[in-house]
Amino acid sequence: MKNLVKISAVLILMISLGIYLTSCEKEPNPPTLTTASVSAITQTSATSGGSITSDGGAKITARGVCWNTSQNPTIAHNKTSDGQGSGSFTSNITGLTPGTEYYVRAYATNEAGTSYGNQQTFTTGDVLLPTVTTTAASSVTLTSAVSGGNVTDDGGADITARGVCWSTSENPTTDDSKTEDGTGTGSFTSDLTNLTPGTDYYVRAYATNSTGTAYGNQETFTTVALELATVTTASADQVTQTSAVLGGDVTDDGGSDVTAKGVCWSTSGNPTTDDNTTNDGSGTGAFTSNLSGLTPGTTYYVRAYAINSVGTAYGSEVSFDTDPVLLATVTTDAIDVGTVTISSAVAGGNVTDDGGGNVTAKGVCWSTSQSPTLDDDFTDEGPGTGSFTSNLTGLADGTTYYVRAYATNSAGTAYGNEVSFTTDEIVLATLTTANASAITSFTAMSGGNVTSNGGGTITARGICWSTTAEPTISDNTIPGGTGTGSFTSELSGLDASTTYYVRAYATNSAGTAYGSQVSFTTTESLSDIDGNEYATVEIGSQVWMAEPLATSSYSDGTAIPLVTSNTEWSNLTSPGYCFYNNDEATYGATYGALYNWYAVNAGNLCPDGWHVPTANDWSILISNIGGADQAGKLKEAGTVHWNSPNTGATNETGFTALPGGYRLSNGGYVNMGAWGHWWLPVQVDEDLAWYRYLSYDNTNITLTQFNKKIGLSIRCIED
Repeated sequence: MKNLVKISAVLILMISLGIYLTSCEKEPNPPTLTTASVSAITQTSATSGGSITSDGGAKITARGVCWNTSQNPTIAHNKTSDGQGSGSFTSNITGLTPGTEYYVRAYATNEAGTSYGNQQTFTTGDVLLPTVTTTAASSVTLTSAVSGGNVTDDGGADITARGVCWSTSENPTTDDSKTEDGTGTGSFTSDLTNLTPGTDYYVRAYATNSTGTAYGNQETFTTVALELATVTTASADQVTQTSAVLGGDVTDDGGSDVTAKGVCWSTSGNPTTDDNTTNDGSGTGAFTSNLSGLTPGTTYYVRAYAINSVGTAYGSEVSFDTDPVLLATVTTDAIDVGTVTISSAVAGGNVTDDGGGNVTAKGVCWSTSQSPTLDDDFTDEGPGTGSFTSNLTGLADGTTYYVRAYATNSAGTAYGNEVSFTTDEIVLATLTTANASAITSFTAMSGGNVTSNGGGTITARGICWSTTAEPTISDNTIPGGTGTGSFTSELSGLDASTTYYVRAYATNSAGTAYGSQVSFTTTESLSDIDGNEYATVEIGSQVWMAEPLATSSYSDGTAIPLVTSNTEWSNLTSPGYCFYNNDEATYGATYGALYNWYAVNAGNLCPDGWHVPTANDWSILISNIGGADQAGKLKEAGTVHWNSPNTGATNETGFTALPGGYRLSNGGYVNMGAWGHWWLPVQVDEDLAWYRYLSYDNTNITLTQFNKKIGLSIRCIED
């Protein structure tokens, strides 16, 4: 136990002593050092260093130099790391910029911190232009050469480009043509291309560093000059009337590509490429040329040619004569009588040989005399050989013609054997007469159909009529045009209740032919109380007035008031009538009068035995024409009275509806030429009544209603 106490006391004593000794230990100081002078200065490097004379009582953990382009550099700038410990050290400074002032200090680091030596300054060396020599040109051709150079000194900086530059002027630079042959120092070879033949060039090697571009000594050379090609002309062969075969041989291209070769020819000596030429390709060597389009029996002069960049070279001249042209050989075909008409026929021939020249024209010639020539009538069926067919027209009927085929070439006109034929005779035309239709008291429709012209031209056609049988063109006529086919004619100025005889006629050179005779009897005319006479027309079982009513009196003689004042007209609730625009002289004879519905409702507006048509009367009429959309059959044809286009108007019934317009309830007048309106004796109510109307732009007859004061046309129908 006592021993344990002693040991513990000793330990406590030792620990206390250690603590005391530790608390009395001295703190370290920063190192002390100097900076070595700078030496071995180049454009991008230098040597410095330092000497640590005191470690400050602690280990030196890092040392070196630091530098910058500003004073008092620190290890935060560029630095070297040159080991540990005290003493001297050497530092290699690299990566510097040429021609620049730098500041350097040595540094040393211990646990107390980093100390710096005294500051040294130095300036790097400047970069110089490189040194380069130019290699003399060699391997000179028309368009290329070989040169080069040797960069013997980079001037203190990297060579970033090198090569040669050249021009046709002295002292070329890199602004002229140049090669680019890599970087760095040493020898290099340059290929100069795209040069112009026969040209003096100046060449200098160049080398570029950061200071600029240096040039070597100037060398000169001359590219090889071009010459005309050498070409020979081959003799003519396979000569015909219009062609020959020649050619040539390009034995030397003169130093540049032959871009075209061939032969040129003319009827004069020394032909050039401004005359006729062939183009037989390019390059050297023999070639064959085909000459075509020559004139028979002609002397030609030929030379081969070859073109390069220098110009056009010609071979020796050769000549030859083309074969002469003979007359063509032609035969005449026999005439097919089935093709012969009154005024035409079909002939033809065959050119079996062109005589060695182009047949420029062929055909047939004809006359009423033998041995016809091109001085007579002829056809032209084009050029060339072979068979052809010709249509002979404009012939006289019943006449004998003589025909020969012909063929023309440069030697003249050849004729074939002669053939003959006789044209048919013209006879009277064949035609029929159309039955009369749309018969009224004073008009009717007829016509005809010329089914055959008898072999001649129909110069006139139409109908003729009379009150006696077998009418001719010496009687009344209506022309119907010319030619064959159907035609329609309107007979006018007829007498009521009269029988007429009608025949169609057609005239050709043989005379006038007549169709079959037809006859008809005009309807009775109708007179009103005023003495106005009206044409009538039968349509189915009905008899209608074919003209608008124009009476000024009722059938019992009572006068109907003529109202011209717009104000008076607009106030009427009793009968009244007027003429369009209050102008009877202009409109009355054609369009009749306009009546308000009160005049219709009087019941005796129409002549005795006639009445204003009822709705049923109109329905029967519409049924007779095939429906309300077929009312073009009721309208007067043409645009003399109706506005264009007067759609579908044929008047094939003879009703002859006219566009008389109407008078408004305020007294104004409208729609003359556009619409025709007719009252029905049927009212809708106290103010309105029914009427029918037709329009210029459709074929419908429409039922609708109007104010009773409006003035419309009237057509009467027989009871």
